[in-house]
Amino acid sequence: MPSLDEAVVLVTGANGGIGTHFVHEALARGAAKVYATARTPRAWDDERIVPLALDVTDRASIDAAVSAAADVTVLVNNAGATPPSASLLDVSEADIRANMETNFFGPVLLARAFAPILAAKQGSILVDVHSVASWYAFGGVYSASKAALWSATNSLRIELAPMGVHVTGVHMGYVDTPMAEHTDGPKLLPTQLVTTVYDAVEAGEYEVLADELTQGVKAALSGPVEALYPDLRGTNA
Repeated sequence: MPSLDEAVVLVTGANGGIGTHFVHEALARGAAKVYATARTPRAWDDERIVPLALDVTDRASIDAAVSAAADVTVLVNNAGATPPSASLLDVSEADIRANMETNFFGPVLLARAFAPILAAKQGSILVDVHSVASWYAFGGVYSASKAALWSATNSLRIELAPMGVHVTGVHMGYVDTPMAEHTDGPKLLPTQLVTTVYDAVEAGEYEVLADELTQGVKAALSGPVEALYPDLRGTNA
């Protein structure tokens, strides 16, 4: 089974929110080192944590990270961004492209760049953080970017499995972080989510459905579109 024990982990978007918990929980499970990456990395009070500058939208930055972290055995694609509007019609073209760069192109290109490194080490792991928005289109380009990443993760899983790399995709609703501070309703604690993710990884699971909302939405995908989006029945479309 995949394991965090003695692993060398790289976490994107590590400065706050979910990313910080991915860093600390990896160490709690025995990781030997964690590269905590961000565009502007912060200081950490643990010598096992290595701050590393990484802009997932910049190819040169990705290449530099690969060179600096050639011992990685676990890649956690956690970094993400939300657009200024949930409407595909109202948001600017620049914001659409920027959100796809961060949420789709960034993690895919990072996974491609680290694939030879992961494949060279037995028991390596790739974790891609998606969202319930992968399956439920309430977020405009955010949902589109997460749906694209979900599809890419499935492709990466198929391609990396023969190389001995285990790929886990993570889906969840709102998590109690600054990104979701404007929302109402139930929210997972970051610690709950990260514990669930690492438990699933170490159990050899391929997909995490972290809450009831996500489980329900995925189950509804086999039904008609209007069942998932009942408001459509009240329109003339």
